[in-house]
Amino acid sequence: MSKIRLYMMALMVGWLISPVAMAQLTIEITRGVDAAQPIAVVPFAGSELLADEEDIAAIIRTNLRLSGQFRPLAPSALPAQPTRLEQVDYGRWRAVRADYLVVGQISPQGDRYAVRFQLADVLRTEPLLGMSFTVHRQDFRRLAHQISDRIYQELTGERGAFSTRIAYVASERRDSGVTYTLSVADADGHAPRVILRSAQPLMSPSWSPDGARLAYVSFEQGRAQIIVQEVYTGERRVVSSEPGINGAPAWSPDGRRLALTLSRDGNPEIYILELASGRLQRLTNNSAIDTEPTWSPDGQHIVFTSDRGGSPQLYRIAVQGGRAQRLTFEGSYNAAAAYSPDGERLVLVHRRGSGFTIATLDLATGQLRVLTEGSLDKSPSFAPNGRMIIHSSVQGQREVLATVAVDGRVRQRLALRDGQVREPAWSPFND
Repeated sequence: MSKIRLYMMALMVGWLISPVAMAQLTIEITRGVDAAQPIAVVPFAGSELLADEEDIAAIIRTNLRLSGQFRPLAPSALPAQPTRLEQVDYGRWRAVRADYLVVGQISPQGDRYAVRFQLADVLRTEPLLGMSFTVHRQDFRRLAHQISDRIYQELTGERGAFSTRIAYVASERRDSGVTYTLSVADADGHAPRVILRSAQPLMSPSWSPDGARLAYVSFEQGRAQIIVQEVYTGERRVVSSEPGINGAPAWSPDGRRLALTLSRDGNPEIYILELASGRLQRLTNNSAIDTEPTWSPDGQHIVFTSDRGGSPQLYRIAVQGGRAQRLTFEGSYNAAAAYSPDGERLVLVHRRGSGFTIATLDLATGQLRVLTEGSLDKSPSFAPNGRMIIHSSVQGQREVLATVAVDGRVRQRLALRDGQVREPAWSPFND
């Protein structure tokens, strides 16, 4: 592959797509897991007058199913509808093969609502968890995600990621031309919020470690610039506007630096930008194209894409500099890497035959595992608990977002009803 072609693929293909309309993402399960644990989530008492988007039990049910770890029973398959564990006949739930049971109640308290849920182990006939909350009605969806996180952690021992968010880029055609949008939504695609509209392309969103800022590439001034924006206030700051390429920003784990691709010295190289001082450190120095940096969770290394070996492959280099080590050898194309939260593996785009798929690389063994079967899957990003990966995918004539479990067993699509969406980035935990 020529350098010009690699440059176009790495830095531009993300925004050369058809214009789309901004709307809420919808979820479609494309592969499930029969071995997932069966769980029953009973409609909460008091939820019969709520709108679908407010139905706490339904949101919990969807979250648990999307995790790939659980198989919620359909509401029509529930043998009863208790609202408290004292009402439960465990024999009836064992008969429908439910391993766990969730019940709850919603009751008004002035201008707020009291919400209580309980989780029980059906086989052992014992309660596992019970909690109460008081919230405003507009916070039902957020609370449902929090309850899902609690249930997931209680049953798996791992932190749930349902309360986190995703950022993504879309576009929409108007009479005056194409408008590009950078949006933030719940991890399930609901409650989208546009944080920036632009008449020029936007690309490569990257979350800060505290989840308060996004770095991205903007062409608003007719050329590439890297901008850091506060998610909640909208305050923006141009942090890199060098001549030539300004691309692929990636946050350091401490949030003080960005790794990025610049061609200020004539060739695309990896640099580290200290945000407080603006000081630049050049990390690579090679006649090849070096791009798409990503930090290791311990902040000691950066993995990047380079064609220095004749084709796009992944390399690792110490943050202090030195010789880069090649990491990928299987296949003629491996690019766009992101570290897992535990630092043990990378997710990447891998060419398989004529298509581009999502794969993981075990850094200890070098084993490459292909997770998807798409023809043009790209832009992978780990969930903060490391259990799921979000990426973009082309389905027919549409570009959608998709998630896949790290073992490849569970897959879902998140699509705009009437358009396309791309370049997802999963947020860190909301601590």
